[in-house]
Amino acid sequence: MQLIDIGVNLTNASFAGIHQDVLDRAEAAGVRQMVLTGTSLAGSEEALELCQRLDPDARRLFATAGVHPHDAKQWHADSPRHLRQLLEQPRVQAVGECGLDFNRDFSPRPQQEKALEDQLALAVELQMPVFLHERDASERLLHILKDYRDHLGAAVVHCFTGEREALFGYLDLDLHIGITGWICDERRGTHLHGLVGNIPEGRLMLESDAPYLLPRSLRPKPKNGRNEPAYLPEVLREVARHRGESEAHLAAHTTLCARRFFNLPELA
Repeated sequence: MQLIDIGVNLTNASFAGIHQDVLDRAEAAGVRQMVLTGTSLAGSEEALELCQRLDPDARRLFATAGVHPHDAKQWHADSPRHLRQLLEQPRVQAVGECGLDFNRDFSPRPQQEKALEDQLALAVELQMPVFLHERDASERLLHILKDYRDHLGAAVVHCFTGEREALFGYLDLDLHIGITGWICDERRGTHLHGLVGNIPEGRLMLESDAPYLLPRSLRPKPKNGRNEPAYLPEVLREVARHRGESEAHLAAHTTLCARRFFNLPELA
């Protein structure tokens, strides 16, 4: 089986000095390709640099470029120009991580919305897919997306953790859905068990969101508590179980979906 991890925060400080080891463990676990998440302008530059340095043949590592709602307070008049330059780089495959986070409100909500709308406008202009973040803001995100949807290409709500109404709202807008180890969390993710079967094939992708969201069902657990792409098969197992699918079938259609969404090369 081949898996694609669509959301890896490889620029996180917890991976410093061990990037190649992380890639080797992922490869051994069947995770053949990864999309490194850009969450700020500087972080997006770093993700791009990691792709170029660790995968000079441009076969395994790709990146997004964008500004997370937590960092929207740093969005200013020159930010769209800077971001456009990053998005024009051949290893950058999507706009984001961008969106709304009304759970933590690390940036004022009007600034979050301004940064999101500017990034959606760039996605429309460049006809690139969008990697979306949403926490406690599904109603507002849906309202904003409706104004862009007719001109926007593909978009994925990454690390979906919401309820039924939000899921069906996103599906009605023809959005893709990313599922993480949140579904493996018996404290807060069990509501996803009855929802994942509603996501059509061709709209579902898998992600680790490493180093965050270590699957709580993983045995044995790493002593450092850090999630890695190598643990994505645990997410695969849990999602397959609640969709009533074989792991092989789920791996095949989620990998095909991710490859098409991010325009990734096929591997032997």
